[in-house]
Amino acid sequence: MPSTKPSLSHETLEPLIFSIRGRRVMLDADLARVYGVATKELNQAVKRNAERFPMDFVFQLTPSEAADLRSHVATKLSEQSEPKENLANRSQFVTGSQKHRDPRFRPRVFTEHGALMAANIVRSERAMQMSVFVIRAFVRMREQVAANAAILKRLAEIDRTLLQHDAAVRDVYSKLLPLLQPPPNPPKRRIGFVSDDG
Repeated sequence: MPSTKPSLSHETLEPLIFSIRGRRVMLDADLARVYGVATKELNQAVKRNAERFPMDFVFQLTPSEAADLRSHVATKLSEQSEPKENLANRSQFVTGSQKHRDPRFRPRVFTEHGALMAANIVRSERAMQMSVFVIRAFVRMREQVAANAAILKRLAEIDRTLLQHDAAVRDVYSKLLPLLQPPPNPPKRRIGFVSDDG
């Protein structure tokens, strides 16, 4: 039976990756949708294989983190002003694949390694295919962060160099300024007889 879920290409995976607790992560609902399984099914598989998922692979959001993420997604959606039919899909970022996720069950998030491990335990053909795209999306995000860090470092070096040059130019200017002033008028000679005695 063909899937009626929209196909996700690797280009659309980056918006599904968030930074939480200093780590790049994907929500359980998004990962489940990408892998073609229900969120509940993914989370049950994770529970059954808890020994494969240490805290650096998967962790549950705190209520404040979930609220922050919800507001972040809502802001992003309002900025994008997408058509109504796309908003319905995008609202599932935080709420999960179920229409009304129970608020007592906070979302789980998966790091890059957790997403790969989840593909191994879900055992669906789509999960195996899509795991490659998910990992590549994480790698691209990491490369972008590294590139941005390199750019920021280079800008800091340029700024430091400019400050040094600015100080040197100020020093040269202060030394040249007296030379650029017109010479003082020589004292006028007094007219008449001037004695050496005073």
